[in-house]
Amino acid sequence: MRALPIAVTVLAAALALTSCDGGGSGSSSGSGKSGDSAGSAKKAGVAACVIGDAGIQVGPANAATAAGDTGNIPVTLTNKGAQCTLKGFPGLSVQAGGTSADIAADKSAAPEQLTLAKGDTASFTITYVRGATGDAKTLAVKTLKIGLPGSDTTRSFPWSYGPLAGKGSASEPNASVTPFQHAGD
Repeated sequence: MRALPIAVTVLAAALALTSCDGGGSGSSSGSGKSGDSAGSAKKAGVAACVIGDAGIQVGPANAATAAGDTGNIPVTLTNKGAQCTLKGFPGLSVQAGGTSADIAADKSAAPEQLTLAKGDTASFTITYVRGATGDAKTLAVKTLKIGLPGSDTTRSFPWSYGPLAGKGSASEPNASVTPFQHAGD
């Protein structure tokens, strides 16, 4: 009968040891992702998401209708490739003719690391102030360029939200972008 308590003790110890491998301590990136997804992604060597494997939908927007109004443009990214990770902010720039300007990251929200399986979605929001047509501090934007963290590759989308106000000049847009967030369920 003495063998049964020893076997139970060994089994309990084995279960305790295997449960130590699932927490957030496996990620040294300081990600805000709860559970073990971030740690598992790092252990499994999951690559960063690439824009060529993403379906991207820009809008529909809560567009600013008059100069000085603020608008919001949601952007949804769907992973169409293998499992991948996103962390940080998208790289955004706007173009008007030969002029290009970057959209700044909204640092009020801390980015978390997201692991996206094939078919999973993530989103971010662009907040902008509409400029006055013809104003020297306004950029008559025609194109939005979107890139993912860790890559210089971008995709272009038409900008149909009117001129973009500048903070001090047209080269510094009065706009910001949130970090990536899980979309859907």
